[in-house]
Amino acid sequence: MSVKDEVLESDALYSLRPWTVQKEQNPIAVSHAKGVFFWDYDGKKYFDMSSQLVNSNLGHGNKEINEAIKKQLDDFAYIAPSHAAAPRSQLAKKLIERSPKNMAKVFFTCGGAESNDNAILIARSVTRKHKIFSSYRSYHGSTIGSGNLSGDARRFAAERPSSGGFVKFLTPYLYREKIKFKNESDTARYYLELLREQIIADDPNNIAAITLEAVAGTNGVIIPPKGYLEGVREICDEFGILLHFDEVMGGFGRTGKTFAFENFNVEPDIITFAKGITCGYVPLGGVIVSKKIADFYDTNPFLCGLTYSGHPLACAAGIATLDYYDHHKIPARAARLGGTLKRALSLLKRKHKSVGDTRVIGLFSAVELVKNKKSKEPLSSHIQQIVGLLRERGFYVIGRQNNLIIAPPLIITKKELLEALKILDAVLSIVDERY
Repeated sequence: MSVKDEVLESDALYSLRPWTVQKEQNPIAVSHAKGVFFWDYDGKKYFDMSSQLVNSNLGHGNKEINEAIKKQLDDFAYIAPSHAAAPRSQLAKKLIERSPKNMAKVFFTCGGAESNDNAILIARSVTRKHKIFSSYRSYHGSTIGSGNLSGDARRFAAERPSSGGFVKFLTPYLYREKIKFKNESDTARYYLELLREQIIADDPNNIAAITLEAVAGTNGVIIPPKGYLEGVREICDEFGILLHFDEVMGGFGRTGKTFAFENFNVEPDIITFAKGITCGYVPLGGVIVSKKIADFYDTNPFLCGLTYSGHPLACAAGIATLDYYDHHKIPARAARLGGTLKRALSLLKRKHKSVGDTRVIGLFSAVELVKNKKSKEPLSSHIQQIVGLLRERGFYVIGRQNNLIIAPPLIITKKELLEALKILDAVLSIVDERY
């Protein structure tokens, strides 16, 4: 039996793969990876055009991150989070230095779902209120807490009669608005008024926080209209509600800024992060809280804790990752290349009848596929077949609903980006004819 066959057989026999009927999966057996590419055991090369799960911001095989992990291993691989440890404290300091001026402290977790779980606990603890508002068009994780926080269909497995206090609301989606608004500002005002009315109906005295992805990720890279996030901030201030931005996917240069919310004139009370903090080299996430929240815990118990909070190897990787972002000016680079990506996807939109819309901010984008441009009927039923066509040609991408999430590693070159998009162009021609 070949190594490839052994890997695939063992995986099928012993591993539960996420989000799928097990017998319907056809995974790639990955042999090795470097930069913006990975290879299977047959030697086939794939462009990693979704950065795996939009987390490999610096690609594969980054020497600086690898060396930082190795060096930390020589000192100590693990120490309990109750101790002070250089990697943990240094990374916390670097994160606060990159955050808005109102931010003060960090609690480290092992990933995005745990970060959002703990953000819920913190918001409820500080405000002594229990309701959490979040968008229907959102994803925040798959644990009981973060799963209930999520708005899309992936929340159903987490929902239980006892999981109370999670309230969903509709956010703007400019491409699919049924009301013909004059401009983005009018759209924002309409949805802000709806939100305000819903908050009053749910009693603001019971609402601890509003959670939002500044740019919705796997639900279609939905970019809010001008003034919307600023208006949410004003509503939160009016009613004494905390504003929590989930930056797990949008953070660390993905949108051309350290955090996606920095593209808008707004400051949160809580920030959650993961993914791009270590680019997947070691699992790490966290919750950044404002000075007001940090001060609360100076005289009240902080009732959150994890065995692997601030794991030294993960924090060492995080420090090296942030240093790489700085030294190579990665967010600014992503912003520049985002212009190339935006122009290229706009051309594909004009060229292909199956492309209803394209949305780009930095190197974070979605190609929304439709059966008919006029009716905008989603091309959802064939999305996995389309993903398969791309994969056959060496273009790895996430397909969700009727969207292809194009989010390559931030180190991709212009030449590599345009070369990969030629594959997308060719497959879209097939989609035009076939579906």
